[in-house]
Order: sequence, then C-alpha cells, then structure tokens
Amino acid sequence: MDPVSFARQLIDIDSTSGLEGEAGAWLSSTLRDRGYQVVEQAVSDGRFNVFAHLDPSPQVVFSTHFDCVPPFFPSREERGLLFGRGSCDAKGILAAQVAAAERLREQGESRIGLLFVVGEEYGNDGAVVANRYAPPGVRYLINGEPTDNRLGSATRGVVRVRLRAEGRAAHSAFPELGDSAIDKLLDALMVVRGLELPVDPLLGRTHYNVGVIEGGVAPNVVSASASAELFFRSVGDARDVHEALAVVEALVTVEPVLEVPAVRLHTVSGFETAVFPYATDVPMLGSWGTPLLLGPGSIHVAHTDEEHVVIDELQTAVGIYADLAMRLLR
Repeated sequence: MDPVSFARQLIDIDSTSGLEGEAGAWLSSTLRDRGYQVVEQAVSDGRFNVFAHLDPSPQVVFSTHFDCVPPFFPSREERGLLFGRGSCDAKGILAAQVAAAERLREQGESRIGLLFVVGEEYGNDGAVVANRYAPPGVRYLINGEPTDNRLGSATRGVVRVRLRAEGRAAHSAFPELGDSAIDKLLDALMVVRGLELPVDPLLGRTHYNVGVIEGGVAPNVVSASASAELFFRSVGDARDVHEALAVVEALVTVEPVLEVPAVRLHTVSGFETAVFPYATDVPMLGSWGTPLLLGPGSIHVAHTDEEHVVIDELQTAVGIYADLAMRLLR
C-alpha cells in the first residue's frame, strides 16, 4: 500500500479530539476490506478505538492515535512534504504502521496487531479504555509519535493543574470594598515563576506553561473569581510538583486535573535513540507489553499551522517499523 495516499485520505477527515467518529469508521472499514479482523472499542459518544489483527494472538502491536488538535486543515503535497493536520501527529505515523504491517504480511508474518486510539491529545481516554482489552500473549507495543525515526529512550510526564482564586466583587471606584481574585491569581503565578522545580539527570528540568487564564466579568468590577490552568512537563513523581506548588495555597486553591507519569522505554541495539520532552499514551497502555516509541516527523512542527512530515521520512519509517518488529519477534 502507498502510505502517503493512505495518510492523505485519513488527514482529510476532521478528527479533532472529541470528533473522531468518522475517522474511526473509515479506519475500521478500510482495514476490514484488507482482511483484518477489526474490533471497535467504544469510548464515548460515537468515539471508539480501532484494534485490528490477523493472528488471534498478536505478539507485536503498532499503536498511535488518530485524534488531532484544532484547527483542522486538509492535506496537500509540496516540495517533498506532506502537509495537513495530523500529517506529523499522528496520521502519517499511523499510515506508516499500516504499511509496515502489510509489508510483514507479504513476507508471511501475521503476528502483528494495530491499535489506533482516540483522545490522546486531550486526556488519554482512548488509551485508558484500550488498556482493558489487551489480548493475551502481546509482548511489545511500538507506540508512534514524532521522533524523527529515532527510538525514544524516555519521555516526560504531565502534571496539569487548575489554580482557582476567590474574591469579592465591588465597584472599581471603591476597590477597598472588594477583594480581587485576579490580583490573588497574578500573585500566585508570580510565585510559581520563581519555584525550584524537580530536575532529572536524563530528562532535565521540569518546565511548565500557563495555557489558560480566566476571570472577572467587566473592567469596572473588582473580580470575584479567577482561574488559570498550568501544564507541567514533569521528569519524576507528580508529588514533587504538587509539593512545590503548596507554597501558593495561601492565595489560590490548587486542583489536580491530569497526571501522566514520565517513563523509561525499551530500546534495541542498532537503532538511534533520543530522549523526548513530551508525554504519550504509553503510560496508559501497560497491559500491552513492553513499550517502545518511534515515528517519522518532528515534534517541532506538530500542533502548528504548518504541520507536515517529509515524505521520504514517512516512506523510510515503513521499513524501520518492519525491521524493528522482526527484531522483537525474534
């Protein structure tokens, strides 16, 4: 099969997180037409994971996600590059994995499975469901994320929190009659900027992003409430981040939203390796065997309005995936 054509058909279906139903249906139908046994793992509201296999007990499973961040934009090819939402993260990867499974199948190898999940970009709910349905005998999970075709040796985790400040509304002409929640929130964020956050010799220093700030009702009203969501890229135990944040609890309430642990990954000699600062579905898929991480594309262009993957790199990934699977099966 042509992975570029396969990728373009999938990219051209909008599967922004929460809207994966149409893309899932296309994947199920296409893989069934190719002779795979397909199981749709219901997640929520018409959303489902797709698990496909030939052998009833696959030993190596290729996996990635087919949801994408917004906004959707369709595929195009220019200058040897494949553009489109998901071209890099992770529909191009998915196409390379299917092509690798087909290549192995032509060589008589049927012990390969395909697991494609929803919701990776927003909460990992697809992976959580998939972990309940791992088939017996699966030994290795090759997860796909943009790694420039290098094997990941480790990835960071996630600690996502909401800081919530409460105040008292008042007319802005008499601020002494109110209590500004926005001021409290800003003070807390300034404290966070100066925190000593955990460090790991392999993964480096924890860093974070203030992704969302909300508060107030009008510029002439002292704000009664305000909140901010912070996204920490963690390098160790989530408790270390929460302990660091305890210092702001006199100003705001710290509400946990999401935690994904940092992980060390299996590597294989002869493949280039690297450490990656992002989180993946891997920690949620512990029932699917020993995890590995590899995929074409650069994380530097994922989630951007110029998201793309080099077509030659996508084609090369097919052979790398097939070679890696055969090494693991042996």
